[in-house]
Amino acid sequence: MSIRDSMRHDAAPGAVAGLAGGVVFGAAMALLGSLPNVAQIARSDSPVVGFVVHMMIAALVGAGFGLLVAHQQVRASETLFWGLAYGAFWWFLGPQTLLPILTGQPLAWDLEGARQLFPSLVGHLFYGGVTAAVFVAIRRGAVRPARPRFGALLRGAAAGVIVAGALSLVVGVMAGADLGGVAVLAVAAGAGYPLLFGIQHERTGPALVRGAAYGFILWVLAELTVIPLLRDRSLGWSLESAAVAIGRLPPLVLVGAGIAVVFGWLGALARALFVDDVRMFQREAPGGRGLRAVGRGALAGLAGGLVFTVVLVAVDGLPDIAEITGSRIVATGLIVHLVIAQIVGVTYAVVFRRSSFDVVSGIGWGVSYGFFWWVMGPLTLLPILSGVTPQWTPASIALTFPALVGHLAYGAALGAVYYLLEARTNPWWVSRNQAETDRVIARREQALSSAPALWGLTVLIALTIPLLVSG
Repeated sequence: MSIRDSMRHDAAPGAVAGLAGGVVFGAAMALLGSLPNVAQIARSDSPVVGFVVHMMIAALVGAGFGLLVAHQQVRASETLFWGLAYGAFWWFLGPQTLLPILTGQPLAWDLEGARQLFPSLVGHLFYGGVTAAVFVAIRRGAVRPARPRFGALLRGAAAGVIVAGALSLVVGVMAGADLGGVAVLAVAAGAGYPLLFGIQHERTGPALVRGAAYGFILWVLAELTVIPLLRDRSLGWSLESAAVAIGRLPPLVLVGAGIAVVFGWLGALARALFVDDVRMFQREAPGGRGLRAVGRGALAGLAGGLVFTVVLVAVDGLPDIAEITGSRIVATGLIVHLVIAQIVGVTYAVVFRRSSFDVVSGIGWGVSYGFFWWVMGPLTLLPILSGVTPQWTPASIALTFPALVGHLAYGAALGAVYYLLEARTNPWWVSRNQAETDRVIARREQALSSAPALWGLTVLIALTIPLLVSG
């Protein structure tokens, strides 16, 4: 495709989509009173000038988005995550870098500077999401998108009900935590899941990561935007409001992940009962396949656990883990920690089997899984097992920040080692050339999907935590 054709088919729709995202972001900036800051680029402090400059930038950035995702899979569910990641990228490049340079101010690449720009981060996420949605609508043109069938909508609602019931039982009744409206939101989110992501036949592991990101989107949309608008007619994007709402992020991450997993399981159950497709038959006995996956997962989990141990030793966290057994002996804590690390490694092998096609993708899935287990482990399960309510308060989240670092490091080592172990497998019925060809095709499909954007978004969520709980 020539440069002219690329500009017409990719950049132009991207610019129009960027204008749509700019309108949404600009309206929010007007409510927050931040348009005069943008007007400083034109040596003015007028909100009107600021809005005009903002819309010009929105169109240019949108054109760049169109060129970036020109060869990606043009589906709303895939492009959405690319849009969110693109918006987060421009949050760093724009207000943190280019805006100070253009206005003659010093760069503030530090934690405090990022904290002050948190409302801008939320706005850039909205800009990226709206730009992605409009870009997909334009590129589809006259092609009418396939709507989810009633069965998919019913499965989504059922998944929401199941997750809401499980969360209410385990966390609300057994642990005595106050869920507020999370259970109600889970039912609505379950019905909305197939509308947003459609019917995707993906493995449990990638679905879990997609669902965790969906939970973050729910948090931004509901807790920071819709609820404050309905309650106070204002946006809850300020640092103070978001710091209070951070306690709702862990349960919503669990809700999103649970909905995605249960939705996939219900779909698999329906296909098993009502679909007769010989292409779905497996060529290897499940027993042999499962035993090898368990062994590789346990070994990879042990490697990740040893990396995590470095963090635990630095913060003296092993005695806290030993309290699960009623002891505070360091050696006991180390044993318990490594056993848990291997168990989590086995679950990784089960849900992420054949999902990684190189070390980078292994690390991406592993880091995302590590973040999920930070929410599930020290914030939720560990307190419940210790006889207290889940630690979802801002103060508790701040105290477990070292555990977040450890879980991300654990996930990176787990994913990388598991890929290296899995890559050694060479089934006798598949030639080496055919295996390499299949691996290259799968790697390309993964690169064209939303997987890299999901990994980046997970890292963004992890980096958002210290912005809200520090200070």
